Amino acid sequence: QLQLVESGGGLVQPGGSLRLSCAASGSPLRNYAIGWIRQAPGKEREGVSCISSSGSSTNYADSVKGRFTISRDNAKNTVYLQMNSLKPEDAAVYYCAARRIPRPCTTLIFDYWGQGTQVTVSS
Repeated sequence: QLQLVESGGGLVQPGGSLRLSCAASGSPLRNYAIGWIRQAPGKEREGVSCISSSGSSTNYADSVKGRFTISRDNAKNTVYLQMNSLKPEDAAVYYCAARRIPRPCTTLIFDYWGQGTQVTVSS
């Protein structure tokens, strides 16, 4: 049973940066593709970024391209989301999620989810 724990969220001013981490336990993370998904109050979940199990393939939502970078360190069982040039509209709860079967990045079907970490972007 894979368990995921996100960390790194917090309050940041517009234009600032945060790095989210998704730490896995219970199973080797290298077996899973990982996605970062966010949900703001009153809005639907949005797929932000995803990375293949090997890390060789990454995808981003248009809204974050050029500002966010997803990466993984399978030796550390951790996936990261570096978020730069943050905007107020990036504020949301950010979840990491894992799946064994590769799917399009926009498909929010995952086998395991973390509990989420809050990102607030405000001056």
